[in-house]
Formats: sequence, C-alpha cells, structure tokens
Amino acid sequence: MRITVVETSPCDLCEDADAVLAELAKDHPISVEVVDAQSEVGRDLVARHRPPQAPLVLVDGEYFSAGRLPRRKLERTLTARHSTVQTAG
Repeated sequence: MRITVVETSPCDLCEDADAVLAELAKDHPISVEVVDAQSEVGRDLVARHRPPQAPLVLVDGEYFSAGRLPRRKLERTLTARHSTVQTAG
C-alpha cells in the first residue's frame, strides 16, 4: 500500500503524520512518499484534492485525509486492505 503525504513547512501536523506513519510501518506493509506542497507534483495534488489544511494524505492515490491524520481510521483501512489482499491471494 502506498501512502503519499503532501507537506508544507513548517507544519506540526505534518511532523505528527510522519511519526504516525513511521510507527504504523512497523506493523503494516506500507510505503510512504513525502511530497513538498511547493513542488510541481505537490502543487498538482493540492490543486486536484483541495485540502483545507496540510498535510494532504492519499492512500493508493485516493484522498484519505487533510489536517491531523486520523490514526485509528488509517489503521482500520490498512488492516482491511491487508486482509482483502491475503484473502484474494
């Protein structure tokens, strides 16, 4: 599962999201890509998803959240997708 985090600087919520994702990566098969909101890719993602605040978080390219990362919701999503992949495999 690929998680994209579009961050601004400075951003306390972005730092919090980074810490949460690092912790979740210990127990879940995820890859995290951090994108600067001022980069060409970051500006494109912000224009497309119009987050009300940073960070913008995408899961497998789909909008997941903006602002404070909802950890429990993300854990449920990761567990559900991992179970689906195991069942299908």
